[in-house]
Amino acid sequence: MDQRRADSIRQTLEQLIITGAFADGERLDEIRLSQRFSVSRTPLREAFQMLAASGLLELVPRRGAYVRHPGIIELVEMFEVMAELEGMCGRLAARRLTNDSLKAIKKAALDCEMALKSGDSDAYYDENERFHNLLYDASGNSFLASEARKLQRRLQPFRRMQLRVRGRMMQSMEEHRTIVAALEAGDADAAENALRDHIAVQGEKFNDLMAHYNKSKLKRAG
Repeated sequence: MDQRRADSIRQTLEQLIITGAFADGERLDEIRLSQRFSVSRTPLREAFQMLAASGLLELVPRRGAYVRHPGIIELVEMFEVMAELEGMCGRLAARRLTNDSLKAIKKAALDCEMALKSGDSDAYYDENERFHNLLYDASGNSFLASEARKLQRRLQPFRRMQLRVRGRMMQSMEEHRTIVAALEAGDADAAENALRDHIAVQGEKFNDLMAHYNKSKLKRAG
């Protein structure tokens, strides 16, 4: 129960941070937030740990949790690395995935389709995250999968934010179909390119990210 509560608090705080409700460098008041969410400090601190893993909080021993807004350059650089990691996962997965792995990936893609039809961007994000995690495992390279997951956690709130851009869920789903087709065909080059393009922040996606970034007041001071 505490874990589910902590995850719920994490999602709420994540949204508040990326929409500018908390300023860059602001210290989060544990007592006030405990009262706000009607919880003890245990699930709240678990939520803080999750947010620290995604880079939105800095935990300072004996001082508390401080909000950290990444700069736009840092954010784009992280997406660049994520695109390359996912591309590599796609290349290896196309060569190594088993029938069971492919079946699981196709099921996750189908669940994304269902979330798209309902128009629920949060549900789509959850299924999308499962889709990508299955791809990491299908690469057959545990070190690569571990590194991809680390950066995935850092980018969670911003990948979620992207899905709220009008039309982005539909575009994402079309990209998923291309990825699955490449994996089914065992085409390593196509899988790599499809996944890299799926994640890369360029062209219209870059402009959309910039617009939402500025709108959400995510500019770092100085």
